[in-house]
Amino acid sequence: MRELIALDRVGMMYQGASGPVAALAGITLEVGAGEFVSLVGPSGCGKSTLLRIVAGLRPATVGTVTVAGRAVRQPVADVGMVFQAPVLLKWRSILQNVLLPAELAGKNPASLRGRAEQLLDMAGLKGFGDRLPRELSGGMQQRAALCRALLLDPPLLLMDEPFGALDAMTRDDMALELLRIWGERDLGREARKTVLFVTHSIAEAVFLSDRVVVMSPRPGRIAADLRIGLPRPRTVEVRASEAFGKLNLAIFNALTGRVGDAPSA
Repeated sequence: MRELIALDRVGMMYQGASGPVAALAGITLEVGAGEFVSLVGPSGCGKSTLLRIVAGLRPATVGTVTVAGRAVRQPVADVGMVFQAPVLLKWRSILQNVLLPAELAGKNPASLRGRAEQLLDMAGLKGFGDRLPRELSGGMQQRAALCRALLLDPPLLLMDEPFGALDAMTRDDMALELLRIWGERDLGREARKTVLFVTHSIAEAVFLSDRVVVMSPRPGRIAADLRIGLPRPRTVEVRASEAFGKLNLAIFNALTGRVGDAPSA
């Protein structure tokens, strides 16, 4: 599998009010092209910080980071980011929000209007392009934010707890929607985008991912890296399977330091 992201002994130290604080230590991780990898761990373990380091929004204190074979020393151009809140500009229509990356990249938004409308249609937002964000539900706004991240067709998608603020039912719907847009059913791995996904939900991580990386309390280290052998496409019925339960338990054990049976999936 072709490697897209590589982190080698990455650490992050920042200056706190009472002195230096180690946020990350000794992170070595590789993510292959087309992989869906989730990061789980306790609050404050550096998951979001790690995501920003990969994006080039924060420099690592030590270690090296490469994306597509290039050392990350500044913000990465070919990346889409989705945050916990949709962060839509409230005075712009949904279509105008989706087209914003084109403007920021110095491209003519009109040339990408067709793609923006196609993405909205694919995300179940056909006919809502002229609405303002306040006229849409939270789940619909997050779909629009995902469309915005996909507008320039980046090979890498970084997602920082994008469904954390949604109710349980909407969260499940969004997980299925993300897998559909990712191309789970129709694309081979090399054709899919690479996704690095931060979540606090073990079940969400197992349901979405090819691998789940478990991080320890601060300073964040990799405590476990589990391959999710569940078949694709994932369905709601997968959640009721014995294999799904065993994987959840294995990740829980890795998070809490308990010893349990290794998953068979």
